[in-house]
Amino acid sequence: MKKIPTEIKENLQFLCVEIDAQLATLSSYYRNPSASLARKVRDRAGYAYNLKTRIHTATVNRIAAGVEHDSDKFCLRCIEFIATDIERIAEICRHCITQSEQIHDAQALMSKAFIAIVKKVRQAIKLILPAVIERKSSIALDIEQINQGLRSSHQRLIKRYVSALKKQTQTKQLTQALFVAYEMKQFDDALLRISETIVSANVGQPINFERYYSFQSLISDVEKGDSDVTITPIAETRSGTAISGLSNGAEKTGFMAVYKDGQKQKLKEEKQGLNSWDSIYPGLAPKILSYQKRGESAALLIEHLPGYTLEKVIVNESEKLQKQALKALKKTLESLWTETLRKKVSPALFMQQMDSRLADVYKIHPEFDAANSQIGDYDCPSMKSLIKQARQLEKQYPPPFSVYIHGDFNVDNIIFDPIENRINFIDLHRSKYTDYVQDVTIFMVSNYRLQILDSERRKQIMKMAIEMYRFARRFAKQHQDNTFEIRLALGLARAFASSTRFILDKALAKRMFYRARYLIDLVLTTHPKQIHRFSVPVKEIFVE
Repeated sequence: MKKIPTEIKENLQFLCVEIDAQLATLSSYYRNPSASLARKVRDRAGYAYNLKTRIHTATVNRIAAGVEHDSDKFCLRCIEFIATDIERIAEICRHCITQSEQIHDAQALMSKAFIAIVKKVRQAIKLILPAVIERKSSIALDIEQINQGLRSSHQRLIKRYVSALKKQTQTKQLTQALFVAYEMKQFDDALLRISETIVSANVGQPINFERYYSFQSLISDVEKGDSDVTITPIAETRSGTAISGLSNGAEKTGFMAVYKDGQKQKLKEEKQGLNSWDSIYPGLAPKILSYQKRGESAALLIEHLPGYTLEKVIVNESEKLQKQALKALKKTLESLWTETLRKKVSPALFMQQMDSRLADVYKIHPEFDAANSQIGDYDCPSMKSLIKQARQLEKQYPPPFSVYIHGDFNVDNIIFDPIENRINFIDLHRSKYTDYVQDVTIFMVSNYRLQILDSERRKQIMKMAIEMYRFARRFAKQHQDNTFEIRLALGLARAFASSTRFILDKALAKRMFYRARYLIDLVLTTHPKQIHRFSVPVKEIFVE
């Protein structure tokens, strides 16, 4: 957003001036406590709230009227969050007054320390408006520098109170003063959120300072000449990892790299996964361009892969392109599985995986958590009971070999480049040597759970899942995998049931969960002598 709307800018300015005035009054109170000064802070609560509400209303109306770019919409939302936290500072002032009025001993209050803290807060408040209007992250970093001073002042103050309390004098007054110190700590939290929100508005996605410093380090690795690097949000994972595309003036179309930031452990796992793929099967996974870590956050810059996710191909593209993509995928998988096949057995343990996710499923769909019951002479065990029985059975039918799998083989983690007719994999932090049936079943169910209502398109999607099954079955026969069907049934059950924790559509979730029950029950009721003849009724399962 090149220019903030006048109404929003003016009200934000009035709000900053008002909060500074309230902080000045709070400082005066600590110099010379009086009921009139305390009342003056309380009486101004309504004005700050009204200014915040006007900013909220203006941003909502602006977005509702239509904003050209998503980045502008995000910027307006950030201003809304900033206004909320500025008004929160007024609320903290009132809380400080309320707690301070209980202290009647000036020495216990240590008011000079409070005055110094309020002074720093006022310095930060004066920087907010220019930081927002000028879109300067450098000013937001200045606010954070002041914040660091606030944290140090607060820590010193707490140490002084604790030291005084150890002398066991004025304990009641000092304890009350600790409550004031706690309220003062909230200034730091509010200013931190404000400064991070300003940076987020400039970057174009939510970001904290740990992530921002990692981002800056990565940018310095890829900047060319005087070209400005811009960041465009692409997605955010359920674990909180943000995914963005980086581009610069030298790139005419598309992105030059993909930037991911989030928890250090998650990105470390992905980095290790990418390195493993590069050594085991080069060319299938994107290359790592740079990796930075700071504190508990990290940032990863990886090669941008041309093409579409398989999900987009399935949902939006022609049947011809779908068939082309599936053919390329099958060719890639056959080569991958053949080249990485090893005799060391590493079971996927589908029922153990399913059992570990069942509690999360029940949080979203408590109606699935049914106890053991009986209908006439028919026993209807709970899902927990079925899984317990199936876990014992699964141990008897391990895979005859292992291959290197993706681990999270959803259709949105597969990239197809129609020009090069090439398949690539992304989001590889769960890759390992195990049963290839895990990738097969996740792929099939990720097709099923696509919420496409068009009947013809839906039929085509189901064909994709069935064709993957046929391909995998052929591979199993070629490699004497005689327990493929049993493992497929349990893998599908695991994928169907555990996926419902991400689905709020009750009808779809119910169809998936009861498919999982049916498959487990089908395996458990198969006579041991007939187990090698067992076949998953794929056509019946993958229909609507």
